[in-house]
Amino acid sequence: MDVEKPTRPATLFPIEGGSPLRKGVYLLPNLITTAGLFAGFYSVIASLRADFLTAAAAILIAGIFDMLDGRVARITNTTSRFGIEYDSLADLVAFGVAPGILVYRWALEPWRTWGWLAASLYATCGALRLARFNVQFDTAEKRHFIGLPIPAAAGVIATTVLAYYRFGGEGRTHTHFLVLLFTYALAGLMVSNIKYFSFKETGLVIRQPFWLLIAVIVVLKLLIAEPEIILFLSFALFALSGPLRMSYVLMKRFLTRQQRQQRRLLRNR
Repeated sequence: MDVEKPTRPATLFPIEGGSPLRKGVYLLPNLITTAGLFAGFYSVIASLRADFLTAAAAILIAGIFDMLDGRVARITNTTSRFGIEYDSLADLVAFGVAPGILVYRWALEPWRTWGWLAASLYATCGALRLARFNVQFDTAEKRHFIGLPIPAAAGVIATTVLAYYRFGGEGRTHTHFLVLLFTYALAGLMVSNIKYFSFKETGLVIRQPFWLLIAVIVVLKLLIAEPEIILFLSFALFALSGPLRMSYVLMKRFLTRQQRQQRRLLRNR
């Protein structure tokens, strides 16, 4: 009689070249990622306390750390699969859960079921956007993002709150329906196939036209003078740039087809 031998549990190895995680992780980029995670978590606490201005600012601070960790990892050659996965989990908290709770407490709570559905759909679509990015990380086009990046979507929500306070708003907003619509819109844009410029190949270390330097200086001065307004316009225009670009491309294709059909008709006459 054959006795079935107990099977040993499979040993889990990270994706990164099959090397065990016990060899260690890179401290600097992961500490920066952790700081962004802390900022996102504090935004949740501030939202629960109805301190919406602080909650919005914490999300933007998390965005700064999110920009730094990847660049520091590339500059110091400390990019790792662990860092990529950890960064995505931190982004889900800072740019998915925290903005969802902020927009719900600030504007969507009076909508009851529709309100929490919109906020939860935003967080869910953010998670799907991050998962898709991780799957396509090695093969994705570097010049463009597919779908609205989750930090940009969070930036739209955070800067909308900041602009509301800048123009004299207090407490919760009264434009509940508009906020409900743009929350659903942001969720849809994150999981869409619309392309957004990634700014990864802007060429900051190469020669650029002189007018571009003047334009950057003017924008920086405006940012210092009116940070809430300039940040809101920047995030809003970036979120709209994808649909506008797609509309332009579709219109151009339509006009090209019309011209080809007209040429064929002229030739057949």
